[in-house]
Amino acid sequence: MAIRKKNNKNPPVFSHEFVIQNHADIVSCVAMVFLLGLMFEVRAAARARARFPSTRPPDGLGETTLNYFHHGLKDLATVFFYMLVAIIMHAIIQEYVLDKINRKMHFSKTKHSKFNESGQLSIFYLFSCVWGASILTSENLLSNPVSLWEGYPHTLMPFQMKFFYISQLGYWLHALPELYFQKTKKEDVPRQLVYISLYLVHIAGAYILNLNRLGLVLLVLHYFVELLFHVSRLVYFSNENRQSGFTVWAILYVLGRLLTLSLSVLTVGFGLAGAEQQGLDLAAGNFNVLFVRVTVLAAICATQAFMMWKFINFQLRRWREHAQQQAQKKKPVSVKSKAKKDKTNGVNGTLSSNGADSPRSRKEKSS
Repeated sequence: MAIRKKNNKNPPVFSHEFVIQNHADIVSCVAMVFLLGLMFEVRAAARARARFPSTRPPDGLGETTLNYFHHGLKDLATVFFYMLVAIIMHAIIQEYVLDKINRKMHFSKTKHSKFNESGQLSIFYLFSCVWGASILTSENLLSNPVSLWEGYPHTLMPFQMKFFYISQLGYWLHALPELYFQKTKKEDVPRQLVYISLYLVHIAGAYILNLNRLGLVLLVLHYFVELLFHVSRLVYFSNENRQSGFTVWAILYVLGRLLTLSLSVLTVGFGLAGAEQQGLDLAAGNFNVLFVRVTVLAAICATQAFMMWKFINFQLRRWREHAQQQAQKKKPVSVKSKAKKDKTNGVNGTLSSNGADSPRSRKEKSS
């Protein structure tokens, strides 16, 4: 899918500017190679069905048989393909939605980059929340919390859950080349790399360690809170007087961290610790040993503590900025009152210098 930039300048071929301007077209060409390969795969499957016409579901299951999948090395190619798809979708949303709004709103450079970031993430978080919530409902994970650890290892996943994890990994991997394509400022790159790495480590960890059910619940919870923050920031950019969304987000952010820790400790610390299948078995996908459980809990607790530390610093910075704004608003008033007072004192001094009401002038008159 080609995306054409309206730019009169023609940079040299294969230069940095050429790649940045045409990265969506280049990635689309690479994605087409994968699509051609899938077409041959579909034809091969059709030939196999024609060659073995007697293939049918097991007796008693009929046509309602559900296919389940597990993870493997071939997932790397699938993740790479959906990373390319995410880059293309990112470019489409940027050019046909966010850039048009930016031209109408006339944002500054700082607000321009933050608006693009919040706009992209709001769409992704909304889509992921709705998709994840539908999987949780269909799998009855919310109505039966015991299923988070019961029957571990959960090596087999329904198609929707596996596709959800593949898409999540593809999206957060696409955020790495986007740092180059979007010309991210050098001072913003470390912050971006930190939270992209945290997403990749936690999502891949839940996927590989067969903690996909717990990971899905925690992702939907986290995405919902982050969606509220970025929507509140978009509303704030449109009208700076609307800041009530940040207050609601701050409350839910703290509750989200507490709920994340509670579910993690309940599932990994108590549920898996009391499970029947204990021991490390790579072939069976069982990682239910003390070392793995402690490592998982330590990673989750460290991440939540880091997020709370960043949250507290963010709130303190906001309060300081608010206090400075209030001080700046009061400063002109005090200067104005002081000028008025000096003006009054100046009039009295003039009268005194003219000898109108000074004690010395009265004394001279009496003498």
